[in-house]
Amino acid sequence: MDGPEVAAFFDATTNTISYVARDPGSRACAIVDPVMDFDQAAGRISFAGADAIAAHVRAHGLEVQWIVETHVHADHLSAAPYLKERLGGRVAIGERITVVQEAFGRIFAEGPAFARDGSQFDRLLADGDSYMIGGMRAVALHTPGHTPACMTHVVGDAAFVGDTLFMPDGGSARADFPGGDARTLYRSMRRILDLPPATRLFMCHDYAPGGREIRWQSSVAEERARNIHVRDGIGEDEFVAMREARDRTLGMPRLILPALQVNMRAGALPPAGPDGRIFLKVPVNAL
Repeated sequence: MDGPEVAAFFDATTNTISYVARDPGSRACAIVDPVMDFDQAAGRISFAGADAIAAHVRAHGLEVQWIVETHVHADHLSAAPYLKERLGGRVAIGERITVVQEAFGRIFAEGPAFARDGSQFDRLLADGDSYMIGGMRAVALHTPGHTPACMTHVVGDAAFVGDTLFMPDGGSARADFPGGDARTLYRSMRRILDLPPATRLFMCHDYAPGGREIRWQSSVAEERARNIHVRDGIGEDEFVAMREARDRTLGMPRLILPALQVNMRAGALPPAGPDGRIFLKVPVNAL
């Protein structure tokens, strides 16, 4: 089974991997999970990582058709609107973004001006929906558990899994954010692992367990044989007990508050106040 040519871009500050997935038969491509740089202490944004992606697209003469968000990220801010303005393309996310917007709209005390219908995005994808990247058909699979809106994007022999699954020695993502659920996460991971064994899996994060080098590509066969949390033989109840106990020990991601406010808006900053300044909120004891 043929698949895309994949170029990876690692952001060391957030341990995020973004991708450019190109149709080998044309100049068409999709960008997956691009990162906007944010200096929280200084309150400044910049775009070195996104500029590297843009430089790659231009150097190879590619045409961006889609900018795909696998979910509403809690650990980095999205560069989707920045890249859309410069390269084109449509921004897509799972249709359950509306559930995330409703939950975090309340947490951040957003008023009625904040739309909770996903209209900030160009396309909302339901489970099984497809879209084209040149001549390649991509299929969106709903794989919730980490968040309600998580989607895995299958393009030929490749699958972009977001935070649903990590490298075999990394295991799985947490399931304790609002709308997350460990049992649902297990079932979503097993759905991914039901794909053909040779399917290439591309992770959104890697944290270099044990100090090894950063890695972001695995396969269904490798995960089923070696994943420390969900390999074959680990049952649902065993996983849920482990995941819930582990999640109770974890602190919140460093950028969760700014990231959620921006990413639920498809990467846009909150609207400016009367004096033109933009503010991000810090709700106290909200998470």
